[in-house]
Parts: sequence; structure tokens; C-alpha cells
Amino acid sequence: MKVPEEFRHFFISFKKMFFKMSNPYQIVSSEFTQRYINLVDQMGIQEALKTTGKSFRKLLKNLPEYKHDYTYATDKWTLKDVVQHVIDAERVFSFRAVSFARKDPALLPSFEEKEWATSAHASTRDWDEMLDEFRNLRKSTRFLFASFLDYEMDYQGTANNSLISVAAIGYLCSGHLQHHINIINERYL
Repeated sequence: MKVPEEFRHFFISFKKMFFKMSNPYQIVSSEFTQRYINLVDQMGIQEALKTTGKSFRKLLKNLPEYKHDYTYATDKWTLKDVVQHVIDAERVFSFRAVSFARKDPALLPSFEEKEWATSAHASTRDWDEMLDEFRNLRKSTRFLFASFLDYEMDYQGTANNSLISVAAIGYLCSGHLQHHINIINERYL
């Protein structure tokens, strides 16, 4: 029996309350996106957003200034470039989520991260301002996903020629960030 959409919110909330489900939503995403989601899908979306955001800020907060413009190899991004990329990507992901949650039928384009990085001029930015911007953006992202009704988390749309659900985008925000936390730990420190 198919549950009417207006009652799905109640049933999902009931399942979360009594069965402690961290992820009661449909996670629809491409194989490429799934590799990011897999890094954090053992948590609920809000927990993943909070945990990865806090880890990222803690990791970058006390880095010596000479590390801000450090790159581990020729033609690789500096840490400032990475922070700017994370900020840009989270804005794009949030726009996609709100578009699909509002049932906008538009097919959304990809974003060319390398071109964006070149145009962002991260090297000219103040480090502390970038970290403040990320903190505020992540707070906004958490509010955005908290505002969606449970059944809206299952809504889907097309971005970058791939079908993706709103819930998957919530996990993507955190998984993408966790991916960059891992790279920073492995290659920049």
C-alpha cells in the first residue's frame, strides 16, 4: 500500500523516533557521488553536517600561516584553494537541494571546479574570513536541511546529468567535506 505524500512525514518521523534510524530516506545518486556519501552515511544528515563542519574548522583553525598557500605538488591547489572550493561546492549543493525540494523541474548544470578555482582568487583572501565564511555557510546549510519536511528529502532532480535526491545532497555536503579533510590530513600536513 502506497502511503499518501501528506502522511509520509508522520510515518518517517514515527520510524525515526521509535527505531533510531539515522537514514530513513531514499538515497538516490550517481556512482561518483555515492563515494562521498559512503564516507558519512552511517550518521544522520544533521549529525554529519555538524560533525564534519566542526572537524574541518578545527583542522584548519590553528594552521601556521605558511601552510595557507602550501601545495603538495605542482598544479595542485593550495589550502586556500581547497577551502574556497569547499565553500563554492556547498553553495552549489545547497542550491540544488532547495531547487529539488521546491519541485523545480529544471535540469541543473554541473560546475567546473577547476575553472571556478582559477576564477576565485583564493590566494588574495584573508584566511580567517574564509573560515568564518565556511562556518556561517555550514550553519546555513544545517538550517536549510532542517527546514525540509521528511518527504521532501526523498524528492529528486537532475544535476550534472545525474538523478539525485535531496537527502543524498545532504549527505554529499558532508561527504565531500570529509573527502577534503582526508586529503588535507594525508597530503597537506
